[in-house]
Order: sequence, then C-alpha cells, then structure tokens
Amino acid sequence: MVTSQKALGSPHREAPLALLQAAPMSKHATGPRPEAGASAPSDPAAARRPPRFLVLAVATAGGAGLLPWAPGTWGSALALPIFVLLSPLGVGLYAITWVALTCLGVWSSDAAEPVFGKKDDGRIVIDEVSGQLLALTPLLFLAGAPISVGLVTGFVAFRVLDIWKPGPVRWAERRFQGGLGVMMDDVVAGGLAAGVVAAVLLGLRAGGAW
Repeated sequence: MVTSQKALGSPHREAPLALLQAAPMSKHATGPRPEAGASAPSDPAAARRPPRFLVLAVATAGGAGLLPWAPGTWGSALALPIFVLLSPLGVGLYAITWVALTCLGVWSSDAAEPVFGKKDDGRIVIDEVSGQLLALTPLLFLAGAPISVGLVTGFVAFRVLDIWKPGPVRWAERRFQGGLGVMMDDVVAGGLAAGVVAAVLLGLRAGGAW
C-alpha cells in the first residue's frame, strides 16, 4: 500500500468516468474495417478478463477511492456505516460477510492494479474497508459498550496503524504480492486496531464508565 497517496491524495487523479469506462474507438481511426457480418477475432484472455467496471467499482469501494484527498481515509470512513448496518447480523454472519468482502478485495485489487498501472494505487481502498471492519469487531463481543467510543477509537487506531505501519503491518505489506499484498497489511493493521479498541473498552468498563 502506498501511504502517501492514500493518506494525502494524488495530484494526478483521473476522472471517475474515465476510469470506469473503456476508451471508445475514435471515429477517425484508420485501418481495415471488418466486413459486414464478419465476427471479430476471439481473444481467449480478454474473454476471461472480468468486467472493468465491476473490478473498479469493488476496488474503489463504490467510488470512495476516487474522492479527492486522503482516499484511504474515505475508505475507512465508509466502513463505519457498513459496520452499523452489519452488526445486528451477529458475530457469525458478520464474520462470513467480512471474509467474503476480503476475498472480493483480493480479487478486485489484483485486477485493478494493471488498470491503474501502479502497485497498490491510492484509489484502491477496498483494503481500508476490510481492515476497518476488522478493527471494529470487539464491539460485537462487548455488549453494552458505548458504540460511539468504539467507532471513534477504532477509526483513529486503524488510520494511525495503517499510515504508520509498525513491524507486523510493514512485514505483511512486503511479504505478499498482487491483490493479497494490497489487502494483507490492512488486515494486520485492522487486527492490531481491534486490540486497541478492546483494551480501551475493557478499561472503561473496569473503571465503571459503562
């Protein structure tokens, strides 16, 4: 993950429509035209390639990664209402949903890197969504905990760890490649942030705050 791009934004950002749509052929393009009724030559590799719009929609978390300035923070912020919506499902369904989302993140990030032309481009923020959702999981286990405190603590802790990248987070970033490499440092950061959230909430409970 490229901290500077996701934390501060990229000065050279393509327009969203330009990213999500394939460039049309110019009407002035030269070269032989296919005869009427003739089928275009098949490209097996292109046929197996996933739709570009779908790839980028998932990788940018529905376009959150295309917002200006600090796209990673936008991705993390998007995860907060998602957590609120998913938390009533219970721990089991929440875990299944998180695993499915993370797997989608690996797939879409791997496919989006060639489109953006850069490893872990700042516009890929599905990794922040996954990591942030993991950071908030202690709230599922601590009934009665103040959710606002948990959300703020989890958000701040995850952003700090994701940008700072202490030992395990940096190791995960360097250890894995492709889509897995994009996702794993945020997953590790999310796990560490979850420990911070749990410690803060348990400390407040021990002090009689809830």
